[in-house]
Amino acid sequence: MNKATSGDPRRALGAAGEEVAARWYGRRGYAVLDRNWRCREGEIDLVLRKGHEIVFCEVKTRTSGAFGHPVEAVTTAKQRRLRRLASAWLSERAPFRPASIRFDVATILAGHLQVFEAAF
Repeated sequence: MNKATSGDPRRALGAAGEEVAARWYGRRGYAVLDRNWRCREGEIDLVLRKGHEIVFCEVKTRTSGAFGHPVEAVTTAKQRRLRRLASAWLSERAPFRPASIRFDVATILAGHLQVFEAAF
């Protein structure tokens, strides 16, 4: 646990979920280009690359389904924000012009990872 997550159990849970998702992508040949990239409008959890494709991944981690499935937290408004953030990331940080981009949602619910590729 790092200094940023040591005092906040929710942040620690989120960071752990992001690590699980990053390892899942790594096992499938993706390289992590950025984690928790921030700008004025918000944050992108994971930015990944495989070949000439860039994947922007929103990670949602929950200990239970008491408030619904984590994927439900990625609302239409959140999707719009993520698209704007992706555009900003591509303008500022992209190491190449991608042939394609994709938006994934990775959920960790009670320790079980599920990745929704091309979720929106």
